[in-house]
Amino acid sequence: MRGGNPFAQEWAGLFLPGLAVAEASAQFVRQLAGGFAASTPAPAPDWASANEVVLKLRAARLRRFGEGEGRPILVCAPFALHGAQIADLHAGHSLMQTLRACGAPLYLIEWISAGPDEAGRGIDDYLCDLNVLIGELGEVDFVGICQGGWLGLMFAARFPGRLQKFVLAGAPVDIEAGDSKLSRLAQSTSLEMFRDVVRLGGGLALGAHADRIWPQPQAPEDVHRLLQSDEPYDSEEFAASAEAFRRWAACTLDLPGVYYLEVVENFYKSNALARGDFVALGKQINLSDIRSPLFLLAADQDEITAPAQTFACANLVGTPPEQIVSRMAEGGHLSLFLGTRNLRGAWADVVKWLRAA
Repeated sequence: MRGGNPFAQEWAGLFLPGLAVAEASAQFVRQLAGGFAASTPAPAPDWASANEVVLKLRAARLRRFGEGEGRPILVCAPFALHGAQIADLHAGHSLMQTLRACGAPLYLIEWISAGPDEAGRGIDDYLCDLNVLIGELGEVDFVGICQGGWLGLMFAARFPGRLQKFVLAGAPVDIEAGDSKLSRLAQSTSLEMFRDVVRLGGGLALGAHADRIWPQPQAPEDVHRLLQSDEPYDSEEFAASAEAFRRWAACTLDLPGVYYLEVVENFYKSNALARGDFVALGKQINLSDIRSPLFLLAADQDEITAPAQTFACANLVGTPPEQIVSRMAEGGHLSLFLGTRNLRGAWADVVKWLRAA
């Protein structure tokens, strides 16, 4: 991005808990919140593909994107500062449309923005929701994108054998294995500053506050690069996909303060999941309990999750090495899920792997 607020260079903070205050002083954050005027929420972005809600919980919806034969495929979107439409943004930029080629029943978990009465929900609560959603489908092949990936890993280790094939894409698993902009900023920011964000949000980490600090990219060339678009800048096709991205980026979610702080402290501060120190639903999580065939996917310029933070999972799980595939895609974090070339290339490889016996 060019000019304007220097924090705009860190627009990736829209996407994950942790960056909302990573470069701002506590005083700046308080001033920001004190001067934040209520505004009309941005309209929810459209889905690119026809789908239906087949189960609704308080904090999540299970959406069906297609029928088919064989074991269902369940995509778990991240519960972060933006919605699940990242998996189904627009024609040519839709992971769900790519995965339809598997020919299996296809589902997506959409996490819902938290309300004030949900400020106390933590990671355990979302694991309970995940247990219900997976129980609705039975055995599934699981695709976890970003934070949906580590949530799925926790579930797979807590309930071994429930997930069959497992795709882990752009998910931070072992923070100490690599260095990303996000992990550096989160580790260098005091936990008290993150607590300030929650206090200022009345118990929530408000997506609208993060949106003011890290605006989404606006320049056509930046959006074009992120989407890996084949279309010219001045084409109607590119204008439509760019508008879909901007609508998605403008619509933020609020996160429960407990969940937000657990993510910061347990992942970006103490690396508890990789170290085997994280306790979920009353049991210490050991990733070596996971035996599922595993496809690890990362992006070579990912500013949020360093590829090594994802690929390190291969050394932590109990899956035999010959059942683990690692694949490097191109571009940054969002390009991993939205980029045309990545959907045609790396994700096409995922489809082949899921379809194989």
